[in-house]
Amino acid sequence: MSMYCDVAFNLPLSQVFTYACGDEIPEIGMRVEAPFRGRMLMGFVVGTRLPKPRGTFQIKSISKIVDSQPVFSIKLLALAEWTAFQYVCSVGEVLALMVPGGRREKDAEGSWLSYDSMEYEISSLSAEQETALADIRAESHSFHYVYGITGSGKTAVFLKYAKEIFEAGKGIIYLVPEIALTHQVLQAFKAEFGEKTVAEHIAILHSGLTPSVRLKEWMRVLRGDARLVIGVRSAVFAPVPDLGLVVIDEEHENTYKAGSTPRYHARQVAMHRVQEEGGKLLMGSATPSVEAWYAMQTGKLPSSRLHTRPAGGELPKVDIVSMQGETGAFSQELVEGISKTRGKGNQTILFLNRRGFAYSFRCNSCGFEYKCKRCSVSLTYHKQRNVLICHYCGLAARPVGTCPECGSLDAGYVGFGTEMIEEEITRLFPGYTIQRVDTDTVKKKKKLEELLRDFKEGKTDILLGTQMVAKGLNVKGVSLVGIVLADTSLMLPDFRAAERTFALIVQVGGRAGRYASGGRVLIQTFRPKHEAIVLAAQMKIDEFYEQEIAMRQELGFPPFTRLIRLVFRGKEKQQTFKASALFAEEFRKAMEDQNEPGAETLGPAECPIAIIANNHRYQIIFRGRNFAPLHNAVKSVLWNFKTPAGVYIEIDVDPVSLL
Repeated sequence: MSMYCDVAFNLPLSQVFTYACGDEIPEIGMRVEAPFRGRMLMGFVVGTRLPKPRGTFQIKSISKIVDSQPVFSIKLLALAEWTAFQYVCSVGEVLALMVPGGRREKDAEGSWLSYDSMEYEISSLSAEQETALADIRAESHSFHYVYGITGSGKTAVFLKYAKEIFEAGKGIIYLVPEIALTHQVLQAFKAEFGEKTVAEHIAILHSGLTPSVRLKEWMRVLRGDARLVIGVRSAVFAPVPDLGLVVIDEEHENTYKAGSTPRYHARQVAMHRVQEEGGKLLMGSATPSVEAWYAMQTGKLPSSRLHTRPAGGELPKVDIVSMQGETGAFSQELVEGISKTRGKGNQTILFLNRRGFAYSFRCNSCGFEYKCKRCSVSLTYHKQRNVLICHYCGLAARPVGTCPECGSLDAGYVGFGTEMIEEEITRLFPGYTIQRVDTDTVKKKKKLEELLRDFKEGKTDILLGTQMVAKGLNVKGVSLVGIVLADTSLMLPDFRAAERTFALIVQVGGRAGRYASGGRVLIQTFRPKHEAIVLAAQMKIDEFYEQEIAMRQELGFPPFTRLIRLVFRGKEKQQTFKASALFAEEFRKAMEDQNEPGAETLGPAECPIAIIANNHRYQIIFRGRNFAPLHNAVKSVLWNFKTPAGVYIEIDVDPVSLL
């Protein structure tokens, strides 16, 4: 009797497709190649059946079974189905994200163990840390938050509890917001668990590995050979058989939210997973997301508080420096601070959240601004490569010296990025060892680890960087942190702008004085009286959250409502707008049928970045206090909506950015 299998493809289609199996029958969890609309695609087997499906249509056969054993379990399939439901996408799209793309495990070359070893010191816990650990052990709730100042030893608490879970025979997933931090956490695990345990039981999962190496690590986890998983966002799906603990370090980071389909948030997936599979979710940050802080304040999220730095450091002295009237990128105060820091044998971190040399070409005669031809954003000038680049679509253009519009010579590059800052530091501090860390300088494998190791060993006087230097960088010699311009994230038209700015200042400032007193932070800004900057400088963390919560409540933003954002994009502006307006009207009707009070439709309106890669962008934001009716209405309209050819819809449930 013929067998049939249901196959899910990495396509935005809500259904699965049935194929005849032939002589060899694939198991649920295997990948197969099968013909689909005139082409051969790889799909995921999500079901098998004996009886032939009803109907007179011809059933095609699968062409090839890719795997000799399943690459995902029934439990993981259930997680994929929940994720697809929650984030309004197909099961195939989620499985394609979950399962590494390598064809065969044996093709894997190289190993994560080749990463260089940066020392990590782990000491006995302080009384405050011991109290937090006892709280975690005693807590019956599935979630727990460790909320503590930068350098208060949250990671040490996580590791001690993780060791207990591991020794009880359970599996662990440890998430970090950046690939670079996996190396540091790996060293921490080595210090706590021992080299032998780490070599035998830890798997690393992130996109920096080749697909074959990722598949090899994935299968070690699936078989139960590796029970400790370290990784970034997507590692939340790791196939740990007997899950006992998920850790989300630096929970506030936006990198835990995916920017492309499926647009899941690792925190929400982790919450669902521990509730379904058992175990505990530990989260931690010095600057929790506003949602997490509010949940702690209202008693919905159990938490522990850490107020001191066990390594002996004190919170740094923080000063705000107004840049009004300054001509260069550096104030006299910051220049003197860098000089004094080196004179004492210490090191400086300079942070600027913008790479490149300059980020705008502007004409003072006619007001012309050189923007990307395909996007509504300014091109960034990269001096070392002598090219203008769009950081959204990648378009490259030749730099210009005169205004292309009116021919005026009174034109030039304004604003500054890390490349320009590096040039200016080199001029101001000849003889200093300076290293720049951004995505332009660390493209080569291991380059980032080399730069950070040199800095940790005291070979570098000044480390200049973007987000990469803001997170988890613990170096004894750092006594000065300079935030070159604190305003870059404040300028964004987004309700989270103040939250992001505040968190960034506190996190970057936390790199100073972690092991000794005398640390200093200088915040350069054109908005010295902005509350996010003032409260961050004063380390008045609770005061900031209280003000932010009051503002969110008044304006009706999360955590008091849930948002679903739809972006309509297409080459034809009018057609794209019409499609978005029609969808908004259909949604309003659907919500009227449900008689849901307080639900709102905002838009359609042009996105703040109106054009990307020649695609016009319109957004609709659906907002409501109750998630289920909002979610159901969006889904029901979406699956019945006839999207015009050339128009594409991006769905973002609980968006972290509205750009």
